[in-house]
Amino acid sequence: MAVRRLAPEAVQPKDFVFTQSMEDWAKAQIAKYPEGRQMSAVVPLLWHVQGECGGWLPKAAIEAVAERLAMPYMRVLEVATFYTMFNLEPVGRYFIQCCGTTPCALRGANDLMAFLGERVGPQKTVSADGNFSWLEVECMGACCNAPMVQINNDYYEDLTPETLGKVMDDLAATNEAKAGSQIGRSGSEPFEAVTTLQDATLFDGSRIGAWRQRFEEEAKAAEAKAAEAKAQAEKTSTDARVAEGDTRPAKPDAGRPIERPVTNAEGQRAASGQEPTRPDARAGASSTDKATVAKNDTREESRPSPQSDKSFVGTPVKPEDDRPVAEAKGDTTKEAGTPPSAEPPRRDGSESKPSTGGTYEKPSETGEK
Repeated sequence: MAVRRLAPEAVQPKDFVFTQSMEDWAKAQIAKYPEGRQMSAVVPLLWHVQGECGGWLPKAAIEAVAERLAMPYMRVLEVATFYTMFNLEPVGRYFIQCCGTTPCALRGANDLMAFLGERVGPQKTVSADGNFSWLEVECMGACCNAPMVQINNDYYEDLTPETLGKVMDDLAATNEAKAGSQIGRSGSEPFEAVTTLQDATLFDGSRIGAWRQRFEEEAKAAEAKAAEAKAQAEKTSTDARVAEGDTRPAKPDAGRPIERPVTNAEGQRAASGQEPTRPDARAGASSTDKATVAKNDTREESRPSPQSDKSFVGTPVKPEDDRPVAEAKGDTTKEAGTPPSAEPPRRDGSESKPSTGGTYEKPSETGEK
């Protein structure tokens, strides 16, 4: 991008003052922004002031905008020099911007600029009558109707040097000229016979149904392909496990909610003729109003009479394999309720730690005292 500087001091006006109409317009624009965000209106104000100054921004006008928005002058100057929509030098009453980008250049933009150079003079030069000045610019976005120019706020397209000269003559004489295409076409439609988009099915909706059906078929095919790939991957994984000797059955239910019958252990026991384990289930099984009647147990429960407030049951003696066991003297059968302190010592090599108050004798290797 070329360096953009202010116009020379010789052409700069000495001052600039907001008129009442400009002040009213500025207040309306500033009111669109929240309190404390008035600086956001700098671009609209500069654009409006440029129109009031004949299409360009003098230094005094930039300073007036900065003062009106309570902004540093340098901040406003940065905006004015950054955007090419702001002209920093005087322009003609009709400012011509000629697009020189590739599409327009291929369609004759160089011929247009040569014509402007002959009629007006070099770029940034104002004609002697003050009506015209011109400048080469980048793409203006009307490539289909190239070559084209923008004069003030209007586009003029499909130009030749002759038609551009006629537009300039009309503006200079009557301040009016036909904007848009200069060869009579509407918008950007083909300027010759229309050869594309002639199929009626493009506009009656039938193509949309065909496209939808194709998309649905493609989606189903993709789903089937994904399912086949998944099944193949599972088969490959199973084959690999079998090859490695892992014959564990697969678990198809792993990670999936499977509905199974509720287990009723008490009911199953009653149905098979066994006694229920819970007292409430045992009472229900003996009831005649139940669908399944369990077999009543008429055995009497034998409970040992407690000899004291504590009950002690010893561990029966079990000689181990291939180990000498000392001959028991007397009756060594332990009785329920015999405290540990009164138990005779065992001689089978599996004696436990003696209880408090008892005696302990280490057995000999032969098992005798």
